[in-house]
Amino acid sequence: MMIQKLKKHQFLFEELVKRDFKKKYKRTVLGMAWSILSPLLTLLVMRMVFTQFFGRNTPHYTIYLFCGNLIFSCFNESTSQGMTSLMGNAGIFTKVNVPKYLFLFSKNVQTLINFGLTLCVFFMFCVLDNIPFTWKFICLLYPICCLVLFNVGVGLILSALFVFFRDIQYLWSVFTMLLMYMSAIFYTIDSYSYEVQCLFLVNPVYLFIRYFRKIVIEATIPTIWFHLLMAADVVIVLGIGCWMYKKYNHKFLYYV
Repeated sequence: MMIQKLKKHQFLFEELVKRDFKKKYKRTVLGMAWSILSPLLTLLVMRMVFTQFFGRNTPHYTIYLFCGNLIFSCFNESTSQGMTSLMGNAGIFTKVNVPKYLFLFSKNVQTLINFGLTLCVFFMFCVLDNIPFTWKFICLLYPICCLVLFNVGVGLILSALFVFFRDIQYLWSVFTMLLMYMSAIFYTIDSYSYEVQCLFLVNPVYLFIRYFRKIVIEATIPTIWFHLLMAADVVIVLGIGCWMYKKYNHKFLYYV
């Protein structure tokens, strides 16, 4: 059903993606280059600040940092932009009957393009850090797909809530800052007790980051239950998001 609607409104969807992409880099000197420079500059700052405190005994610490920054940046950008996707396009869906999730999907496509560009740079850093490429790198497709679907689910929830409660944007900025510190981006959790380490697995973003590190740095594939835990997070969040859009689809028109 959803695929049929996407095909029906394919032209609109493509135009939304182009518009969002052009709008993001409008009147910038470097344009698309910021998609690569922004995460690299963030990585540089984090490496300068945290290496002396956390990276002395951590193998491939630059890649360790890059994994965390890569995943969290994708999550943060996708959900933050997705949150305002409905309100930002109210002038369209209040006049034309189109699926409202198209606006959220277009934001996620733009974020996915940026993620793909940064991922290429990430692989270049792996080469420079003498990390061997093995067939296990193919398994990275799993966390990437899960991350995209998870971002869509969170975006559906946030964009629906934002229509009714504008305060959600301020609460979300505080929450993502807390989430960043709770995702072990620049530190390891090895020094914590087993019980505390298990608590980190409650954080879906940490699961995505941990999966990347297991494949790239440790060259091991996570266990089956780890895969199932990630899938469960995606199904739950995506299910809640779809339910909210279906339930409040008509109410959106009265609150924008």
